[in-house]
Amino acid sequence: MKKLITPIAITAADSNSRTITGRIVTFEETGNASIGKVQFAKNSIEATPVLLNLEHDRTRRIGKTLLIQSTDQGIDATFKIAETTAGNDALVEAAEGLRDGFSVEVYFDEYETLKDGTVRILKGEMTGVALTSEPAIRSARVAEVAATEGEQEISDSTIEPEAQPTEGEDEVEDTVKDASTAETVEAAQSVTANVNAAVGGWTTKPRLEFTAAKYLENTIRASLGDENARQYVAAADDTTDNAGLVPTRQLTEVINGLANTTRSAVDSISRGVLPDAGMSFEIPKITTMPTVAETAEAGTPSETDQASSFLSVSVKKYAGQQTFSVELLDRTSPLFFNELLTNMSAAYAKATDLAVYTALASGATADATTLTTYPTAAELLGFVSRGAASVYSNTQGFARNILANTSQWANLMTLNDSGRPIYMAAQPSNAGGSVRPDSIRGNVAGLDLYVTANVPSANDTDKDDSMLIINPTAYTWYESPTYRLRADVIASGQVSVSVYGYGAIATKIGAGAFGINKT
Repeated sequence: MKKLITPIAITAADSNSRTITGRIVTFEETGNASIGKVQFAKNSIEATPVLLNLEHDRTRRIGKTLLIQSTDQGIDATFKIAETTAGNDALVEAAEGLRDGFSVEVYFDEYETLKDGTVRILKGEMTGVALTSEPAIRSARVAEVAATEGEQEISDSTIEPEAQPTEGEDEVEDTVKDASTAETVEAAQSVTANVNAAVGGWTTKPRLEFTAAKYLENTIRASLGDENARQYVAAADDTTDNAGLVPTRQLTEVINGLANTTRSAVDSISRGVLPDAGMSFEIPKITTMPTVAETAEAGTPSETDQASSFLSVSVKKYAGQQTFSVELLDRTSPLFFNELLTNMSAAYAKATDLAVYTALASGATADATTLTTYPTAAELLGFVSRGAASVYSNTQGFARNILANTSQWANLMTLNDSGRPIYMAAQPSNAGGSVRPDSIRGNVAGLDLYVTANVPSANDTDKDDSMLIINPTAYTWYESPTYRLRADVIASGQVSVSVYGYGAIATKIGAGAFGINKT
C-alpha cells in the first residue's frame, strides 16, 4: 500500500465560525507530484472525517472535520479550527493567502499507470489533511474571509514572512518493508536544505538571508540616524556585492533529466508474478508433440509419445543504496527524501529494463541479410517480413512487437517516399504506421513499436540487435514487488536506504526474437 500526499487549494476561510473550507480531493483531474502526474478516479476515495494538521506535521494538529461530502467532482470538506495560537495563525495565514492550500494524505493499493505516465488511483483510504503554503492546483484560492469584530487589523506591511517549516519522517525504524508501503508522493513543498553535517546524499551551502521585519526595523532606525542600521539597509539594497543578503526563493519543482521509470523492453514482452520463495523456479515445457498422420483402413495409427521437460529460470536481485546524515533527513524538506526514493526507483527500472533487453538481444535470431548502415524504407520492410516469418516458424506464434533503440527510432522518423514521410505524416496515402518524436510508442508495418534508451553499448547506434522483432509470449518477465530497507547507524548518525526487488527473465521458446544484422 502506497502513501500519497497531494495538495489542493482552499476555497474559503471564515474566522467568525473558525472554519476553513475547500476541496481536498478532485476526481479525474491530473495534478503534479514528486513522482510525476497523479489522478484520482471517480469515487476512488471515501469521504471520511480526518484531522487537520499543519504542513503534514502530525504533532501540530489545528482542527478537525466539521463537514465532509463527496460529489461527482471530488470531496469537499469544512474544518473547525482549534482556538489555539497555531489555529489563530492558520486562520490569518489562510485569509492573507500565506498558507492557503490543502494537502490530502492517502494510502492506496489499487492504481494503474496511463500511457503518459500518470498514476491513476483506483482505490485509496484518506488518513489526514494538512494546511500547506503552496498548493499544486492554483486555480482555486480563498474565496471568503470574515474577521471577528475587534480582531486586530492585518496589513501587508506588518506581516513577517514565516520561515519555511522543516520536516522529518514520523517513524525511525530498522525494518524491511514493501516499498509501496513507505513511498510518499508529495507535491508543492518548499525545499530549504541548509545542512552542513551531511555525510552522504544531498547537501546545500547555507545562505545568509534577511527578513522583512528586520529590514523594516533597520529602515526606521536609519531614518532616525542609526549608522549601523543605515549600513544594514545599504548592504541589503546592494544586490550586486551582497547578493547573499537578498532572499533567494527555491521552487518546489525538481529538475531531473537523467532518469525516468519507463521500461520499454519489459513492456514489449509478457509479464508474470514471481513465485513467493526460492532463487529459481521451473516451468513445464512440451519438448515432443504427439503426431497425427493419414492412416489406411485397418492400418496402425501414427504413434509418437508426448514428452516434456522443465525450464529452469534463475531469480536475480536488483538493488541500490543511498547513505546520508540524519540531519539531512530531519532538518530539510520531505521533498528531498521523496525525490531520493523516486530516483532510486528510476534506477531500479533502468537496471531491470536493461537486463530484459540484454536477454532478448543475446537470444535473438540474426537476420541472414546484413546491412551496412541504417535500413532504408525498403530494407526496413524486408527486415520486418523476414523477422515475422522467422518468429512464426520457430515459435508457432506471431511477431507483434518491434523494439528499437533511440538511434533506430530517429532513423524511422526520416524514412520517406519521394519526400513524403512514411511514419510521421498523419494520413499519407502510403502510411506504413505511426512514429512520433514525442512518444516512444507507435506502429511500424503492423508491429507495435517500443523505443528504449536502456541498451548496452554493444547495441547502441545502428549495431547488431539495435532493432528486434518479438513474439511477446516467447519471453516473460517475472517480478516481485519492490522493497525498501532502512537502517539507522547510531554510531555515525547516518541513515542508509536501500531499494531492491527480484526479477527473472524466462526465454520460454527459443528464436522468439529476430535481430537486425550489421556488417
